[in-house]
Amino acid sequence: MFDITFVGHYTKDTIVYPTRTTVVNGGAYYYGAHVAARMGKRVAVVTRLAREDWGALDDLERLGVTMRARETPASTHLRLTYPTDNMDQRTIEMTRSAGPFTLDQLEGIESRVFAIVASSARGEVSQEVVEALAGRGAMIALDVQGFIRVVSDGTLGFDDWPGKERILRHVNVLKTDAVEAELLTGESDRYKAARRLAEFGPREVLLTHGGGVLVCHDGVIDQAPLVPRELRGRSGRGDTCTSAYLCRRLSAPPEDAVVWAAAVTSLKLETEGPFRRDLSEVEALYQHLLPRRQRVD
Repeated sequence: MFDITFVGHYTKDTIVYPTRTTVVNGGAYYYGAHVAARMGKRVAVVTRLAREDWGALDDLERLGVTMRARETPASTHLRLTYPTDNMDQRTIEMTRSAGPFTLDQLEGIESRVFAIVASSARGEVSQEVVEALAGRGAMIALDVQGFIRVVSDGTLGFDDWPGKERILRHVNVLKTDAVEAELLTGESDRYKAARRLAEFGPREVLLTHGGGVLVCHDGVIDQAPLVPRELRGRSGRGDTCTSAYLCRRLSAPPEDAVVWAAAVTSLKLETEGPFRRDLSEVEALYQHLLPRRQRVD
């Protein structure tokens, strides 16, 4: 029995900033599993990638993560371009894909949480897969990006999510950012957007934005700010936040988990790549942020 299992593609990411370009191993599972492993959780990853990129799994295996990988003709390749210093503005191109997940790849895995936070575009994880995992009695966490992102001429863009109610009624925690939430609801006010998304069925809606993170649950909204000392690692922000929230959520209520997630994410934003900080730093920042938590009825 694992505490948390991440489902999603390995991605080879070319990240283009205004002044430099870098190539890194990516994929939401990569960022998320680093957090969960460092929090002492029993972690599994179900992923797909080409044999030439198999070495990218070693980093997590050294942290004790169980990897269930399927070899594919090509790994998923993404090019993320940040044209300005505003890290919420970016374009993403997909030049290759490792293809969709199938139920047999998830056979025999028991987990308290299945985090489907790692799909890059619509079609990688089907409604059938979500329903089957929900039928195992686990907590289901889902990132909307994998269901509203579509590939058009090689570029990832946003589209509506037809039939979302059929999937979201199985979801415990729905992750979104402010841009995605507005697209799905038509609400530019993030509080209204989160409440509107909750009406589709998920018990908790976790929403990130440039200034912080909020969670809508039980008719209220709790939020905490992001306070990085510098901004060097925007890629993986949402995946890090989701993992931190879910891992804390296994033993704490939403209003506590959102503060912990803000602390972990703030520290991650200070450095490119996955979260590698000591938990003592997280605890100190968490205590600092607790008085700044706000509730919106």
